[in-house]
Amino acid sequence: MAQLVKMLDYVSRYEQDLSRYTTQFIRLKRSQWERMKRQWDNGVDLASWQLAADEESTATTTENESPAEEEVGKKRFSSLSRFLSFRKEEQIASKDAETPIETGDLQFTPNIIQDPRSVQQLRKLYMDQLFHFQLKWASSTLTERSRVDSKFMADKVLHDFLGSLPDSWLLFYFPVLKIKKAPVELEVILMTPVECICMTILETEEGSVLVGSGERFWTKKLGDQESKLLNPTIGLNRMGKIVSSLFSSAEVDFPIRKILLSRESYIDFPGAAHDIRIIDRRDYPKWVEQGKKMSTPMKSKQFKAAQVLLDHCQTTAASRLFETEEEHLGAEQY
Repeated sequence: MAQLVKMLDYVSRYEQDLSRYTTQFIRLKRSQWERMKRQWDNGVDLASWQLAADEESTATTTENESPAEEEVGKKRFSSLSRFLSFRKEEQIASKDAETPIETGDLQFTPNIIQDPRSVQQLRKLYMDQLFHFQLKWASSTLTERSRVDSKFMADKVLHDFLGSLPDSWLLFYFPVLKIKKAPVELEVILMTPVECICMTILETEEGSVLVGSGERFWTKKLGDQESKLLNPTIGLNRMGKIVSSLFSSAEVDFPIRKILLSRESYIDFPGAAHDIRIIDRRDYPKWVEQGKKMSTPMKSKQFKAAQVLLDHCQTTAASRLFETEEEHLGAEQY
């Protein structure tokens, strides 16, 4: 599962410590899956996981609580005690790791409300929950939060990339960079262990044909209908130049590849430049499979290249210190 390092101008955990959070995510993803599968194999009701997490966060009472509130806290604590073995196991796993797994708002506890009938269904439910967790990490820290546009919950490209590509790939999804004090919106950047992929994605009707040329506009054909769209290589080449310039200024030597991708359409562009790779619906499944098989671990040059982009990213966020309880609960829905 690729890691969502930066999305638009949202605040991100990875901005605070890139190497720490990338490593922690991989460990957290693996340990929680193994633990959940083991619990499922043993017949444990997974729907109780989130209940346990919620009760644990509210069970502690304060001196200012009323007797009624204290009684509720006692009941919650009693209910929570059934899951102490699971929490103890989690603490042991955290203690053994080099970097402690964070708890509370930073911790990932799957909220499984369905009863999976197979390990495949279990894994799908787990990955869907992990997708929500990725959005949280890519839009909040302990002290700040950015409001996430609801469209990203249904973003098929984002969901597909995060669910299909390797853990060692770092995703910048339409990041906003500050170049000479001016905001510049880029498209999709994938930082793999061996190269930086600058990507323009064309989401059009299934089965349509995109006829490319060196002109300002391309032609989209769908049945008997034709329409125009702006030449996507213009933005792709611009993005490649910006990233190359930033790498050069930071003295980072890291290969850059440009990809023009469409998951649902055919691309007919025989005159494509040699430095642009075309991936359409005929090639997309193969490209994803090749990515899945990539076992190269994260490398120092990859981190340096990703950090260069993070250092130039613009961030817009609000303090969480004064957010109301309603705002906090609403934000947790994603």
